[in-house]
Amino acid sequence: MTDWSFGTALLVLDWLIRLAALWWIPSRTTPAAARSWLLLVGFVPLLGLPLYLLFGHPWLSRQRILRQAQASQAVRTGQVPQQALRWHPPATGPAAEAVPLVERLGDFMPVRGNAVDLLDDYDASLAALVADIDAARERVHLLYYLMFDDGAGARVADALARAAARGVRCRLLLDAVGAKRGYRRFAGPLRAAGVEVEQMLPGGLRWRRSGRMDLRNHRKVAVIDDHVGYIGSQNLADDAFVPGHPNRELVARVRGPVVSHLEAVFASDWYLETGQALEVSPQRPVHAQDVAAQLLPSGPAYPFGNARDTVNALIHLAQHRLVLVTPYFVPDDATVGSLRIAALSGVEVQLVLSASNNQRLTAWAQHSYYEELLQAGVRIALYHPRFLHAKHLSVDDSIALIGSINLDIRSFALNAEVGMVCYDRGVVARMRTIEDEYLADAEQVDLSAWRARPPWRRSLEGLARLADSFM
Repeated sequence: MTDWSFGTALLVLDWLIRLAALWWIPSRTTPAAARSWLLLVGFVPLLGLPLYLLFGHPWLSRQRILRQAQASQAVRTGQVPQQALRWHPPATGPAAEAVPLVERLGDFMPVRGNAVDLLDDYDASLAALVADIDAARERVHLLYYLMFDDGAGARVADALARAAARGVRCRLLLDAVGAKRGYRRFAGPLRAAGVEVEQMLPGGLRWRRSGRMDLRNHRKVAVIDDHVGYIGSQNLADDAFVPGHPNRELVARVRGPVVSHLEAVFASDWYLETGQALEVSPQRPVHAQDVAAQLLPSGPAYPFGNARDTVNALIHLAQHRLVLVTPYFVPDDATVGSLRIAALSGVEVQLVLSASNNQRLTAWAQHSYYEELLQAGVRIALYHPRFLHAKHLSVDDSIALIGSINLDIRSFALNAEVGMVCYDRGVVARMRTIEDEYLADAEQVDLSAWRARPPWRRSLEGLARLADSFM
């Protein structure tokens, strides 16, 4: 083949890829994602095509989708004995609209009789978890995105080994990518000690049995006996596991009927990975604090974007004040529109973000949203002392959401996440105190000063925003 004929064939192939992408991609991804992929394929077809085939849309294996449907049915059936504990919201107000939406999306009804403690101290939260594991008598179930081979990881691993030695049934479920370091160090010794250890969404030659290679299970859940559960943003790692970015987190330590729902989330993920169905007892003690709580699991195995739809609904339901805390803010168009509409409607909308960020591309993309939100009246505060990795929001004085959900496209569409919605003024008041502590150490972004940033930064931010579907 001559140089001329090779060049012609390459040109024809380039254009065939571009045309095929134009026909194929928009019908299989969201408009925002299609825009990004078409741009990449248009510029570098021979690179863009294989990348799209690997990462183009959040597909899952048929087996995993089927197991999620079976797990959802089991979750709904398992709540039948708890019907007397169902919490009924007031006939009017935000909760009346939020409750049925969350239940239809994530399968869990709201239950009363819970005690919820918000833990804002990183070391104290980890110490509480280890103490509860040391007090376990029947079972310990841990589900975490990240476990490091550091001091915190070792403390939890040692507690699991001690529990197993007492005859406690211990299971540890770790994301295959996020917890790779901890898995490599602790899986062997823990199995030898009698702990069952499994990976979530494994890669390598097994990836086709799970799904798209960059899908992750980002949940952080612990359940100890029938007594206590944990949900929030904190991983099993030292607070400075990212050099230069010591983390600040928020975790809810819960007791009551919602603990059985946390165990059902663990059991669902265990079933997705192993095919083994675990028995979940619906019986949990009722506590006098009497917090109404409702779980919201989300992820690509569900038919809808559970986290995205719930967050947007809560934004629209706010009437007076809305505070959103997230380390990563790369929202979809619907979320940007919801925040803008809320602010223009007179709601006090406060975003609290971290001034430091361990993901540079994400930080650049995040900056591209500031101007349009500030112009609409949304307040944006940048927290300085630590990397603010907490993920929560509060609506007026009656609803709080805490869990693993970031306000970004990855969290909405690609990650398995879980949040807990609390319909309780006391929980919201405690969360407001924590939010006020953030704001006392934060700098509010000024619109006029932000507009004065150099043009090259605007260009860089705009380019990063085009890659939002790849983050």
